[in-house]
Amino acid sequence: MRQFGLLSVSLLSVCLACQAQPRTAKKSEPGAAAATPVTSGKSALDKTVFENYVRHLFVWGPQIQVKVSNPKPSTLPGFQQVTVVASAGNASQEETFLVSADGKNIIRGVVYEVDKNPFAAEQERIKTDAEPSFGPADAPVKLVIFSDFQCSFCKTEAQVVRQTLMSAFPTQVRVSFKDYPLEQIHPWARPAAIAGRCVFQQKAPAFWEYHDWIFENQAQITTENLKEKVLEFAKSKSLDADAIGACIDSKATEADVNRTLAEGRLLGVNSTPTMYVNGRKLVGQLPWAQLKSVIEHEIDYQKTHGDAKCCEVQLSSPVTK
Repeated sequence: MRQFGLLSVSLLSVCLACQAQPRTAKKSEPGAAAATPVTSGKSALDKTVFENYVRHLFVWGPQIQVKVSNPKPSTLPGFQQVTVVASAGNASQEETFLVSADGKNIIRGVVYEVDKNPFAAEQERIKTDAEPSFGPADAPVKLVIFSDFQCSFCKTEAQVVRQTLMSAFPTQVRVSFKDYPLEQIHPWARPAAIAGRCVFQQKAPAFWEYHDWIFENQAQITTENLKEKVLEFAKSKSLDADAIGACIDSKATEADVNRTLAEGRLLGVNSTPTMYVNGRKLVGQLPWAQLKSVIEHEIDYQKTHGDAKCCEVQLSSPVTK
């Protein structure tokens, strides 16, 4: 697992004006006028002030790009929500802050509403319609994997997902794959992702054969021989190798890879593998027992708290499902 080296702190409330606490003017003599408070003019509602503050908070130097969103209404009375996204290459980190109405205090964290799923926001952001997937579309558990074909940890996780998970939950889990090549450290990961999308574009079910093949042969693949190896694979699976070669050369599917990279950055993915189980973020290669426990919990949860329809009265019809 590779991670973006950023400092992290626990949930806290901090005062932006703590370096400039209100001070009181001295009385020159008995009966002098009441002291006038002197306050700082800084406000977290000022984007420049906010950026400078969080750069100091997280030790984000000039090599890291920081984008501060416009304040928007928060579910917490008296506070507005501000999102900060820091990025450097493929690495990114998103932080949510709540800012008091006067701009003097911020809270780092997420406000949960008890009548909503705590992972609803992540579920809404993750789109899987155009992604390689297997498992029933109506499965109660949706597992989405952001992965890198050159990542050794991803290889191990992929074997668990493709073998153990499929056997344990053949009908209860739907798995979707998202390309997330960390090209700064893995030189052939992006070309491999583009090639995989070329296979997927030509014959969708063949993608999973490509997925298993490239992880299995990870140690033998280099930047120089990747295309040759992929074309050998295509021929062995009776795919149109010439069309796939042309697709690789023209980078016809690069937009698909860029799309999943952008989606991952918005979610704050900064290492591979990163999985989402019904929106719940799981970072790194997980032991099977841990992943199995999370999936079983979600299956049980969906039985009583899922979105299944209840209490409908309909006329029976052979065309009604």
